[in-house]
Amino acid sequence: MSQSTRRPNVPVAPGRSDAAAKEGGVSVRVPIPGPKAKKIVDADGRLMMTSTKTSPVAAESAKGVWITDVDGNRILDFTSGVGVLNVGHCHPSVVRAVQEQAAKLMHFAGTDFYYENQTALAERLTQITPGAFPKKVFFTNSGTEGVEAALKLARWNRQRPIAIGLLGAFHGRSMGALTMTASKPSQRARFNAFAGGGHHIPAPNCFRCPYKLEYPSCDLYCAKILKELYFETSIPPDDVAAFIAEPVMGEGGYIVPPKGWHAAIKSILDEHDILLIDDEVQAGIGRTGRWYGIEHHGVEPDILVTAKSLGGGLPIGAIVFRKELDYTYQGAHSNTFGGNLVAVASSLVVLDVVEREKLLENARVQGAHLMARLKELQSKHEEIGDVRGLGLMVAAEFVAGRSDLTPQVKLRDRVVEDAYKRGLLLLPCGKSSIRFIPPLVIQRDEVDEGVEILEQSIVAARRRG
Repeated sequence: MSQSTRRPNVPVAPGRSDAAAKEGGVSVRVPIPGPKAKKIVDADGRLMMTSTKTSPVAAESAKGVWITDVDGNRILDFTSGVGVLNVGHCHPSVVRAVQEQAAKLMHFAGTDFYYENQTALAERLTQITPGAFPKKVFFTNSGTEGVEAALKLARWNRQRPIAIGLLGAFHGRSMGALTMTASKPSQRARFNAFAGGGHHIPAPNCFRCPYKLEYPSCDLYCAKILKELYFETSIPPDDVAAFIAEPVMGEGGYIVPPKGWHAAIKSILDEHDILLIDDEVQAGIGRTGRWYGIEHHGVEPDILVTAKSLGGGLPIGAIVFRKELDYTYQGAHSNTFGGNLVAVASSLVVLDVVEREKLLENARVQGAHLMARLKELQSKHEEIGDVRGLGLMVAAEFVAGRSDLTPQVKLRDRVVEDAYKRGLLLLPCGKSSIRFIPPLVIQRDEVDEGVEILEQSIVAARRRG
Protein backbone atom coordinates (compact mmCIF):
# COMPACT_ATOMS: atom_id res chain seq x y z
CA MET A 1 0.00 0.00 0.00
CA SER A 2 1.28 3.46 -0.79
CA GLN A 3 -0.33 6.67 0.28
CA SER A 4 0.71 10.30 0.13
CA THR A 5 -1.42 13.29 1.00
CA ARG A 6 -0.26 16.86 0.68
CA ARG A 7 -1.84 19.89 2.23
CA PRO A 8 -1.64 23.46 0.95
CA ASN A 9 1.00 25.69 2.49
CA VAL A 10 -0.05 26.95 5.92
CA PRO A 11 1.53 29.47 8.31
CA VAL A 12 4.11 27.98 10.63
CA ALA A 13 2.53 27.52 14.07
CA PRO A 14 4.36 27.75 17.41
CA GLY A 15 6.40 24.61 18.01
CA ARG A 16 6.42 23.65 14.31
CA SER A 17 9.55 23.99 12.24
CA ASP A 18 9.59 25.52 8.75
CA ALA A 19 10.64 22.11 7.47
CA ALA A 20 7.62 20.46 9.06
CA ALA A 21 5.27 23.00 7.50
CA LYS A 22 6.81 22.55 4.06
CA GLU A 23 6.78 18.75 4.12
CA GLY A 24 3.00 18.60 4.04
CA GLY A 25 0.89 15.81 5.44
CA VAL A 26 0.97 12.08 5.91
CA SER A 27 3.21 10.15 3.53
CA VAL A 28 3.22 6.35 3.59
CA ARG A 29 5.99 5.35 1.17
CA VAL A 30 6.15 1.67 2.10
CA PRO A 31 3.59 -0.43 3.96
CA ILE A 32 3.84 -0.10 7.76
CA PRO A 33 5.74 -1.89 9.17
CA GLY A 34 8.39 -1.58 6.49
CA PRO A 35 11.42 -3.87 6.18
CA LYS A 36 13.56 -1.96 8.70
CA ALA A 37 10.69 -1.74 11.17
CA LYS A 38 9.99 -5.48 10.86
CA LYS A 39 13.56 -6.25 11.94
CA ILE A 40 13.12 -4.07 15.02
CA VAL A 41 9.75 -5.63 15.84
CA ASP A 42 11.25 -9.12 15.53
CA ALA A 43 14.19 -8.20 17.79
CA ASP A 44 11.82 -6.71 20.33
CA GLY A 45 9.85 -9.94 20.41
CA ARG A 46 13.01 -11.93 21.13
CA LEU A 47 14.56 -9.61 23.69
CA MET A 48 11.95 -7.45 25.41
CA MET A 49 9.47 -8.44 28.10
CA THR A 50 5.87 -8.72 26.91
CA SER A 51 4.26 -5.37 27.63
CA THR A 52 1.67 -3.15 25.96
CA LYS A 53 2.63 -2.79 22.30
CA THR A 54 -0.23 -1.40 20.19
CA SER A 55 1.11 -0.79 16.66
CA PRO A 56 4.31 -1.93 14.87
CA VAL A 57 5.57 1.61 14.34
CA ALA A 58 9.34 2.06 14.78
CA ALA A 59 10.13 5.76 15.02
CA GLU A 60 13.44 7.25 13.93
CA SER A 61 12.76 10.96 14.46
CA ALA A 62 9.91 13.33 15.22
CA LYS A 63 9.00 17.01 15.28
CA GLY A 64 5.83 18.65 16.52
CA VAL A 65 2.94 16.28 15.69
CA TRP A 66 4.86 14.32 13.07
CA ILE A 67 6.83 11.07 13.34
CA THR A 68 9.22 9.72 10.71
CA ASP A 69 9.71 5.98 11.01
CA VAL A 70 12.83 3.99 10.16
CA ASP A 71 11.50 3.30 6.64
CA GLY A 72 10.87 6.96 5.82
CA ASN A 73 7.12 7.05 6.40
CA ARG A 74 5.71 10.33 7.75
CA ILE A 75 3.07 9.60 10.38
CA LEU A 76 0.59 11.89 12.15
CA ASP A 77 0.78 11.35 15.91
CA PHE A 78 -2.53 11.43 17.79
CA THR A 79 -0.96 9.78 20.87
CA SER A 80 1.60 12.31 22.17
CA GLY A 81 3.72 9.43 23.41
CA VAL A 82 0.78 8.34 25.60
CA GLY A 83 0.13 11.88 26.78
CA VAL A 84 3.77 12.83 27.38
CA LEU A 85 4.47 15.28 24.54
CA ASN A 86 1.99 18.10 25.08
CA VAL A 87 4.47 20.63 23.64
CA GLY A 88 5.16 18.34 20.71
CA HIS A 89 8.04 16.10 19.74
CA CYS A 90 11.52 17.59 20.16
CA HIS A 91 10.40 21.15 20.80
CA PRO A 92 13.52 23.22 20.06
CA SER A 93 13.37 25.10 23.38
CA VAL A 94 13.14 21.83 25.30
CA VAL A 95 15.98 20.27 23.33
CA ARG A 96 18.20 23.29 23.98
CA ALA A 97 17.47 23.26 27.74
CA VAL A 98 18.24 19.54 27.97
CA GLN A 99 21.52 19.94 26.12
CA GLU A 100 22.64 22.88 28.24
CA GLN A 101 21.78 21.23 31.56
CA ALA A 102 23.33 17.88 30.56
CA ALA A 103 26.60 19.65 29.80
CA LYS A 104 26.59 21.32 33.21
CA LEU A 105 25.20 18.90 35.83
CA MET A 106 22.97 15.85 35.36
CA HIS A 107 22.69 14.36 38.83
CA PHE A 108 24.03 14.94 42.32
CA ALA A 109 22.58 12.60 44.94
CA GLY A 110 18.92 13.28 44.29
CA THR A 111 17.10 14.48 47.41
CA ASP A 112 20.17 14.62 49.67
CA PHE A 113 21.43 18.02 48.55
CA TYR A 114 20.07 21.30 47.25
CA TYR A 115 19.42 22.58 43.70
CA GLU A 116 18.20 25.93 42.49
CA ASN A 117 16.30 24.57 39.50
CA GLN A 118 14.37 22.09 41.70
CA THR A 119 13.09 24.88 43.93
CA ALA A 120 12.31 27.00 40.86
CA LEU A 121 10.16 24.20 39.39
CA ALA A 122 8.52 23.54 42.75
CA GLU A 123 7.56 27.19 42.99
CA ARG A 124 6.08 27.15 39.49
CA LEU A 125 4.03 24.06 40.32
CA THR A 126 2.64 25.61 43.49
CA GLN A 127 1.54 28.58 41.38
CA ILE A 128 -0.23 26.72 38.58
CA THR A 129 -1.92 23.99 40.64
CA PRO A 130 -5.40 24.75 42.04
CA GLY A 131 -5.77 25.92 45.62
CA ALA A 132 -4.97 29.28 47.22
CA PHE A 133 -3.18 27.76 50.19
CA PRO A 134 0.48 27.08 51.06
CA LYS A 135 1.82 24.02 49.21
CA LYS A 136 4.90 21.83 49.05
CA VAL A 137 6.27 19.51 46.34
CA PHE A 138 7.94 16.12 46.10
CA PHE A 139 9.52 15.06 42.80
CA THR A 140 9.16 11.55 41.43
CA ASN A 141 10.29 9.64 38.34
CA SER A 142 6.83 8.83 36.98
CA GLY A 143 3.10 9.07 37.52
CA THR A 144 3.02 5.66 39.15
CA GLU A 145 5.64 6.68 41.68
CA GLY A 146 3.70 9.89 42.24
CA VAL A 147 0.59 7.90 43.10
CA GLU A 148 2.65 5.78 45.50
CA ALA A 149 4.00 8.93 47.17
CA ALA A 150 0.51 10.45 47.42
CA LEU A 151 -0.98 7.32 49.00
CA LYS A 152 1.88 7.10 51.50
CA LEU A 153 1.54 10.76 52.45
CA ALA A 154 -2.20 10.36 52.99
CA ARG A 155 -1.79 7.26 55.15
CA TRP A 156 0.97 8.86 57.21
CA ASN A 157 -1.12 11.96 57.89
CA ARG A 158 -4.47 10.43 58.62
CA GLN A 159 -3.06 7.26 60.21
CA ARG A 160 -5.84 5.31 58.53
CA PRO A 161 -5.48 2.18 56.38
CA ILE A 162 -8.05 2.61 53.59
CA ALA A 163 -8.01 4.40 50.23
CA ILE A 164 -11.05 4.54 47.94
CA GLY A 165 -10.95 4.76 44.15
CA LEU A 166 -13.14 4.17 41.12
CA LEU A 167 -13.86 1.06 39.11
CA GLY A 168 -12.29 1.66 35.72
CA ALA A 169 -9.53 3.91 37.07
CA PHE A 170 -5.87 3.58 36.16
CA HIS A 171 -3.21 4.81 38.60
CA GLY A 172 -0.19 2.70 37.65
CA ARG A 173 1.13 -0.85 37.82
CA SER A 174 3.44 -0.97 40.85
CA MET A 175 1.90 -2.80 43.79
CA GLY A 176 0.69 0.21 45.76
CA ALA A 177 -0.69 2.02 42.72
CA LEU A 178 -2.10 -1.25 41.39
CA THR A 179 -4.15 -1.52 44.57
CA MET A 180 -6.13 1.46 43.29
CA THR A 181 -6.04 0.56 39.57
CA ALA A 182 -9.21 -1.15 38.39
CA SER A 183 -9.17 -0.58 34.65
CA LYS A 184 -8.75 -4.07 33.23
CA PRO A 185 -8.56 -7.58 34.74
CA SER A 186 -5.31 -8.21 32.83
CA GLN A 187 -3.62 -5.48 34.86
CA ARG A 188 -4.48 -7.14 38.18
CA ALA A 189 -4.51 -10.86 37.36
CA ARG A 190 -2.08 -13.00 39.43
CA PHE A 191 -0.84 -10.05 41.50
CA ASN A 192 -2.79 -10.50 44.72
CA ALA A 193 -2.18 -9.64 47.45
CA PHE A 194 -1.89 -5.95 46.72
CA ALA A 195 -0.67 -3.30 49.14
CA GLY A 196 -4.00 -3.63 50.95
CA GLY A 197 -6.65 -1.18 52.02
CA GLY A 198 -8.00 -0.45 48.54
CA HIS A 199 -11.74 -0.15 47.91
CA HIS A 200 -13.57 0.88 44.75
CA ILE A 201 -16.95 2.31 43.87
CA PRO A 202 -18.54 2.56 40.38
CA ALA A 203 -17.32 5.43 38.22
CA PRO A 204 -19.59 8.32 37.20
CA ASN A 205 -20.18 7.21 33.61
CA CYS A 206 -23.33 8.79 32.20
CA PHE A 207 -23.07 6.92 28.88
CA ARG A 208 -23.12 3.59 30.72
CA CYS A 209 -24.60 4.50 34.09
CA PRO A 210 -24.11 1.51 36.42
CA TYR A 211 -27.35 2.44 38.18
CA LYS A 212 -29.38 2.82 34.95
CA LEU A 213 -30.25 6.41 35.86
CA GLU A 214 -30.13 9.61 33.80
CA TYR A 215 -28.42 12.90 34.53
CA PRO A 216 -29.49 15.29 36.03
CA SER A 217 -32.60 13.57 37.41
CA CYS A 218 -30.26 11.06 39.05
CA ASP A 219 -29.31 13.78 41.56
CA LEU A 220 -25.66 12.58 41.38
CA TYR A 221 -26.45 9.26 43.01
CA CYS A 222 -23.05 8.03 41.77
CA ALA A 223 -21.45 10.43 44.28
CA LYS A 224 -23.97 10.25 47.10
CA ILE A 225 -23.86 6.46 47.18
CA LEU A 226 -20.45 6.73 48.86
CA LYS A 227 -22.10 8.14 51.97
CA GLU A 228 -25.55 6.60 51.69
CA LEU A 229 -24.45 3.01 51.04
CA TYR A 230 -20.73 2.30 51.30
CA PHE A 231 -20.09 4.29 54.49
CA GLU A 232 -23.15 2.63 56.00
CA THR A 233 -22.12 -0.93 55.12
CA SER A 234 -18.64 -1.98 54.01
CA ILE A 235 -16.29 1.02 54.35
CA PRO A 236 -15.95 2.64 57.80
CA PRO A 237 -15.34 6.32 56.95
CA ASP A 238 -13.14 6.86 60.01
CA ASP A 239 -10.74 4.27 58.56
CA VAL A 240 -10.39 6.08 55.20
CA ALA A 241 -7.27 8.16 54.58
CA ALA A 242 -7.92 9.23 50.99
CA PHE A 243 -10.12 9.11 47.92
CA ILE A 244 -8.22 9.05 44.61
CA ALA A 245 -9.71 9.92 41.22
CA GLU A 246 -8.75 11.28 37.82
CA PRO A 247 -10.50 14.48 36.64
CA VAL A 248 -11.11 12.64 33.36
CA MET A 249 -10.69 8.88 33.52
CA GLY A 250 -7.80 8.02 31.20
CA GLU A 251 -7.02 4.38 30.49
CA GLY A 252 -10.53 3.54 31.67
CA GLY A 253 -12.14 5.22 28.66
CA TYR A 254 -11.82 9.02 28.89
CA ILE A 255 -14.90 9.22 31.05
CA VAL A 256 -15.83 12.81 31.97
CA PRO A 257 -17.76 12.94 35.28
CA PRO A 258 -21.03 14.87 35.20
CA LYS A 259 -21.07 18.45 36.43
CA GLY A 260 -21.15 18.55 40.22
CA TRP A 261 -19.78 15.05 40.85
CA HIS A 262 -16.37 16.14 42.11
CA ALA A 263 -17.91 18.80 44.35
CA ALA A 264 -20.37 16.29 45.81
CA ILE A 265 -17.58 13.80 46.50
CA LYS A 266 -15.37 16.49 48.08
CA SER A 267 -18.20 17.54 50.39
CA ILE A 268 -18.60 13.97 51.63
CA LEU A 269 -14.85 13.59 52.11
CA ASP A 270 -14.61 16.84 54.07
CA GLU A 271 -17.27 15.61 56.50
CA HIS A 272 -14.94 12.78 57.50
CA ASP A 273 -11.57 14.55 57.16
CA ILE A 274 -10.65 12.33 54.17
CA LEU A 275 -8.04 13.63 51.73
CA LEU A 276 -8.77 14.01 48.01
CA ILE A 277 -5.93 12.83 45.74
CA ASP A 278 -6.26 14.22 42.21
CA ASP A 279 -4.48 12.01 39.65
CA GLU A 280 -3.55 14.43 36.84
CA VAL A 281 -0.88 12.21 35.30
CA GLN A 282 -2.61 12.15 31.91
CA ALA A 283 -4.94 15.15 32.19
CA GLY A 284 -2.39 17.69 33.45
CA ILE A 285 -0.16 20.35 31.88
CA GLY A 286 -2.87 21.76 29.63
CA ARG A 287 -4.28 18.59 28.11
CA THR A 288 -7.89 19.58 28.90
CA GLY A 289 -7.45 23.29 28.13
CA ARG A 290 -6.64 24.15 31.73
CA TRP A 291 -3.36 23.58 33.54
CA TYR A 292 -5.07 20.74 35.40
CA GLY A 293 -8.28 18.94 34.58
CA ILE A 294 -9.84 19.32 38.00
CA GLU A 295 -10.06 23.07 37.41
CA HIS A 296 -13.06 22.32 35.18
CA HIS A 297 -14.81 20.89 38.24
CA GLY A 298 -14.15 23.78 40.65
CA VAL A 299 -12.59 21.58 43.33
CA GLU A 300 -9.27 22.03 45.16
CA PRO A 301 -7.54 18.70 45.85
CA ASP A 302 -5.44 18.09 48.94
CA ILE A 303 -2.79 16.21 46.97
CA LEU A 304 -2.26 16.50 43.21
CA VAL A 305 -0.20 14.04 41.16
CA THR A 306 1.39 15.31 37.94
CA ALA A 307 3.79 13.59 35.51
CA LYS A 308 3.86 12.50 31.83
CA SER A 309 3.88 15.79 29.89
CA LEU A 310 5.56 17.71 32.72
CA GLY A 311 8.99 16.64 31.43
CA GLY A 312 8.40 17.24 27.72
CA GLY A 313 9.70 13.74 26.95
CA LEU A 314 11.94 13.13 29.97
CA PRO A 315 10.75 11.05 32.95
CA ILE A 316 9.65 13.24 35.85
CA GLY A 317 6.62 13.54 38.09
CA ALA A 318 5.61 15.36 41.25
CA ILE A 319 3.06 15.52 43.98
CA VAL A 320 1.87 18.96 45.06
CA PHE A 321 0.16 19.00 48.44
CA ARG A 322 -1.11 21.15 51.27
CA LYS A 323 1.89 22.31 53.27
CA GLU A 324 0.48 21.06 56.55
CA LEU A 325 0.53 17.49 55.23
CA ASP A 326 4.34 17.43 55.04
CA TYR A 327 6.28 14.82 57.01
CA THR A 328 7.54 16.02 60.38
CA TYR A 329 10.80 14.06 60.23
CA GLN A 330 13.33 12.99 57.60
CA GLY A 331 13.39 9.51 56.10
CA ALA A 332 9.67 8.75 55.96
CA HIS A 333 9.87 9.09 52.18
CA SER A 334 12.60 9.80 49.65
CA ASN A 335 14.08 8.60 46.34
CA THR A 336 17.24 8.78 44.27
CA PHE A 337 16.28 10.11 40.84
CA GLY A 338 13.27 12.28 41.70
CA GLY A 339 13.81 15.78 40.34
CA ASN A 340 16.63 14.73 38.03
CA LEU A 341 18.30 17.98 37.02
CA VAL A 342 18.04 17.44 33.27
CA ALA A 343 14.36 16.54 33.57
CA VAL A 344 13.75 19.56 35.79
CA ALA A 345 15.40 21.85 33.24
CA SER A 346 13.14 20.38 30.58
CA SER A 347 10.07 20.82 32.78
CA LEU A 348 10.76 24.49 33.44
CA VAL A 349 10.91 25.12 29.69
CA VAL A 350 7.77 23.05 29.07
CA LEU A 351 5.82 25.35 31.39
CA ASP A 352 7.28 28.39 29.61
CA VAL A 353 6.31 26.98 26.19
CA VAL A 354 2.73 26.26 27.30
CA GLU A 355 2.38 29.87 28.42
CA ARG A 356 4.33 31.58 25.61
CA GLU A 357 2.66 29.65 22.78
CA LYS A 358 -0.80 29.84 24.38
CA LEU A 359 -1.24 26.08 24.30
CA LEU A 360 -4.05 26.09 26.88
CA GLU A 361 -6.08 28.18 24.45
CA ASN A 362 -5.02 26.03 21.51
CA ALA A 363 -6.09 22.89 23.39
CA ARG A 364 -9.53 24.41 23.89
CA VAL A 365 -9.87 25.66 20.29
CA GLN A 366 -8.52 22.58 18.53
CA GLY A 367 -10.24 20.30 21.04
CA ALA A 368 -13.60 21.89 20.24
CA HIS A 369 -12.91 21.47 16.53
CA LEU A 370 -11.87 17.84 17.01
CA MET A 371 -15.02 17.14 19.03
CA ALA A 372 -17.18 18.72 16.34
CA ARG A 373 -15.51 16.68 13.59
CA LEU A 374 -15.89 13.46 15.58
CA LYS A 375 -19.57 14.22 16.22
CA GLU A 376 -19.97 14.64 12.46
CA LEU A 377 -18.57 11.14 12.04
CA GLN A 378 -20.89 9.92 14.79
CA SER A 379 -23.90 11.21 12.84
CA LYS A 380 -22.71 9.26 9.77
CA HIS A 381 -21.42 6.07 11.38
CA GLU A 382 -23.67 4.34 13.88
CA GLU A 383 -20.71 2.38 15.25
CA ILE A 384 -19.63 5.52 17.12
CA GLY A 385 -21.85 5.43 20.17
CA ASP A 386 -20.37 8.30 22.15
CA VAL A 387 -17.93 11.18 21.71
CA ARG A 388 -16.65 12.82 24.90
CA GLY A 389 -13.78 14.72 26.40
CA LEU A 390 -12.31 18.02 27.54
CA GLY A 391 -9.87 20.06 25.48
CA LEU A 392 -7.58 17.73 23.53
CA MET A 393 -8.40 14.76 25.74
CA VAL A 394 -11.12 13.19 23.60
CA ALA A 395 -12.47 9.71 22.96
CA ALA A 396 -14.94 7.93 20.67
CA GLU A 397 -16.59 4.74 21.92
CA PHE A 398 -17.45 2.03 19.40
CA VAL A 399 -20.71 0.11 19.73
CA ALA A 400 -22.89 -2.23 17.69
CA GLY A 401 -25.35 0.45 16.58
CA ARG A 402 -27.72 3.26 17.50
CA SER A 403 -30.01 1.03 19.55
CA ASP A 404 -27.43 -1.55 20.57
CA LEU A 405 -24.64 -0.19 22.76
CA THR A 406 -22.76 -3.48 23.00
CA PRO A 407 -19.04 -2.60 23.00
CA GLN A 408 -17.35 -3.45 19.70
CA VAL A 409 -13.79 -4.26 20.76
CA LYS A 410 -12.70 -5.99 17.56
CA LEU A 411 -14.04 -3.17 15.39
CA ARG A 412 -12.19 -0.59 17.50
CA ASP A 413 -8.99 -2.62 17.20
CA ARG A 414 -9.39 -2.92 13.43
CA VAL A 415 -9.81 0.85 13.17
CA VAL A 416 -6.59 1.44 15.14
CA GLU A 417 -4.77 -1.06 12.93
CA ASP A 418 -6.04 0.36 9.66
CA ALA A 419 -5.27 3.91 10.80
CA TYR A 420 -1.57 3.30 11.47
CA LYS A 421 -1.28 1.66 8.06
CA ARG A 422 -2.66 4.87 6.57
CA GLY A 423 -0.25 6.98 8.62
CA LEU A 424 -2.33 7.97 11.67
CA LEU A 425 -1.15 6.76 15.06
CA LEU A 426 -3.92 6.10 17.61
CA LEU A 427 -4.29 4.45 21.01
CA PRO A 428 -7.22 2.51 22.48
CA CYS A 429 -8.70 3.08 25.91
CA GLY A 430 -11.55 1.66 27.93
CA LYS A 431 -13.27 -1.43 26.59
CA SER A 432 -14.01 -0.23 23.05
CA SER A 433 -12.88 3.39 22.77
CA ILE A 434 -10.17 5.23 20.88
CA ARG A 435 -8.45 8.18 22.56
CA PHE A 436 -7.37 11.23 20.60
CA ILE A 437 -4.53 13.02 22.36
CA PRO A 438 -2.36 14.83 19.81
CA PRO A 439 0.31 17.28 20.98
CA LEU A 440 -1.19 20.61 22.01
CA VAL A 441 0.71 22.34 19.18
CA ILE A 442 -1.56 20.69 16.62
CA GLN A 443 -3.27 22.93 14.08
CA ARG A 444 -6.72 22.79 12.50
CA ASP A 445 -5.56 21.34 9.17
CA GLU A 446 -3.72 18.56 11.02
CA VAL A 447 -6.84 17.77 13.06
CA ASP A 448 -8.82 17.58 9.83
CA GLU A 449 -6.28 15.31 8.18
CA GLY A 450 -6.39 12.95 11.14
CA VAL A 451 -10.19 12.82 11.16
CA GLU A 452 -10.29 12.15 7.43
CA ILE A 453 -7.94 9.19 7.83
CA LEU A 454 -10.00 8.00 10.79
CA GLU A 455 -13.16 7.94 8.67
CA GLN A 456 -11.40 5.96 5.96
CA SER A 457 -10.30 3.48 8.61
CA ILE A 458 -13.80 3.14 10.04
CA VAL A 459 -15.19 2.33 6.60
CA ALA A 460 -12.39 -0.16 5.91
CA ALA A 461 -12.76 -1.80 9.33
CA ARG A 462 -16.48 -2.21 8.81
CA ARG A 463 -15.92 -3.93 5.48
CA ARG A 464 -13.47 -6.34 7.12
CA GLY A 465 -15.98 -7.12 9.85
